[in-house]
Amino acid sequence: MTLSRRGVLTVGGAVGALAAAGAGPAAASGPGGGRPGVRTGFARLAADGYRALAGRKVGVVTNPTGVTSDVRHIVDVMHPDGRVDLTAVFGPEHGFRGTAQAGGSEGRYEDPATGLPVYDTYLKSGQALADVFTASGVDTVVFDIQDAGARFYTYIWTLYDCMEAAALAGRRFVVLDRPNPVTGRAALGPVLDPAFATFVGRREIAQAHGMTVAELALLFNAEFLADRPVELEVVRMSGWRRSDFFDATGLPWVPPSPNMPTPDTALVYPGTCLFEGTNLSEGRGTTRPFELLGAEGIDHRWAAAANALELPGVAFREAYFAPTFSKFQGRTVGGVQLHVHDREAFDPVRTGIALLVTAKRTWSGFAWRADNWIDKLTGNTRVRTMIDAGAGTDEVVAAWSADLAAFRAVRREYLLYR
Repeated sequence: MTLSRRGVLTVGGAVGALAAAGAGPAAASGPGGGRPGVRTGFARLAADGYRALAGRKVGVVTNPTGVTSDVRHIVDVMHPDGRVDLTAVFGPEHGFRGTAQAGGSEGRYEDPATGLPVYDTYLKSGQALADVFTASGVDTVVFDIQDAGARFYTYIWTLYDCMEAAALAGRRFVVLDRPNPVTGRAALGPVLDPAFATFVGRREIAQAHGMTVAELALLFNAEFLADRPVELEVVRMSGWRRSDFFDATGLPWVPPSPNMPTPDTALVYPGTCLFEGTNLSEGRGTTRPFELLGAEGIDHRWAAAANALELPGVAFREAYFAPTFSKFQGRTVGGVQLHVHDREAFDPVRTGIALLVTAKRTWSGFAWRADNWIDKLTGNTRVRTMIDAGAGTDEVVAAWSADLAAFRAVRREYLLYR
C-alpha cells in the first residue's frame, strides 16, 4: 500500500463544517421509542436553514435515496425553498430518478417535476466531468446518495470522481452524510491494487470499507487527491453509531439501485457480488439478488459443502430458481440461498470466498468470466489464482491480512463516529 497518513486537519474546509454540524434540534424517537433516531446530513443542513449553502448556486449529485425521513426527495424539498438557489441536478449510474438498470443512466434532460436541468455523470471523470460542472453554472456541488458499504458499489466512485472534477473546475464540494447500512465497525477483505483500478474500484480501499460517505470523502481528499484537494465540507449525521445496522437508524430504506432492494441485500453484497465474476447467477432477476446464487447443473452438494464449513452467522439452503433477466434468464438453476442468522458474527467477504471455493470444488462447470472480472472486483489476481491452485478459505483470507491492516490504520484517521 502507498497510502500516506495525512490527518483530517489537512483537508481543506472540512474542520469548520465538522464543528458547525454539532448543533441542531433533538432527533426524533428511534424505532420502538428507544434512543434517538438518526438524522442525516441533509436533515441537519435543513434544520440549520441551509446556512452552508447561503449565497451559492447549488447543484446536487443524488439519486432516489436522497430522501428525507418522510420520503420526500431532497431536490423536491429544496427547489421551492427560497433559502437555496438550486440550479442543477447531477445523476449517477441508474439515474437521478432511478429509471435505468445496472450499467445505465438517464442522460441529459429536464426534470419534469422541477424543471431543473439534469446532467449525466455516469462514466464521466476528470476534465470531462469538470466541464459538466462548469457548463451547469453551479459554484457548489452537493453530494447526497445512500451507499451500500462495498468498494465495488459505484456511488462512492461517483463521489471520488465528482470531488476530483470539482477541484479541477474550482467548485466547492459539500457531502451530506448517510449511514453505512451494514455498520461501520470494521474494514474487511482485500485492498485494491492500483493496477486493477476501474469504476468498481478507483483507489486502494478495502472490499468492505466500513465507512460512511463523509468519512470516505475526507480520506479521498487527504490521501488520494492531496495534490489538488477540493474545497470540502461535510455535514455529519447525529444519532448514528458505528455498530448500527440500517434498521436501527429509524430511516426509510430506498433501494439505492434496482438490485439492492433491502438492507438484507446490502448485508451479503460485499461477498456475494464476487459471483458477478463467475459463470454463476448472482441472483439478479430474482426477488433475492445476491442472496440466491446458482447455475444449471448445481445440486445439493454445494449447500452441504458450504454448511460443513460452519461459517459464523450464516447457513445455506439448497435452492432452485429461474431468473427473469440476466444470467440464465427463464431457466431453472440450482444453488444456494444465504440465511444470515447472526449478523454481528457474519463476515460477508469471508463467506463470499468460502462460497467461491466450495462452488469450484463441488461443481465441475465452475468458471471465471472470460474477462477476469473477478480481478476487478477483488482488486487483484490473488483470489482467482489461489482458488484455481486449490487454496482453501483460510489461506485466501490470510493473503490480504497485511494490506488490510495497513488500510485499517489509515482509515482510523478519518472516522467521525464512535
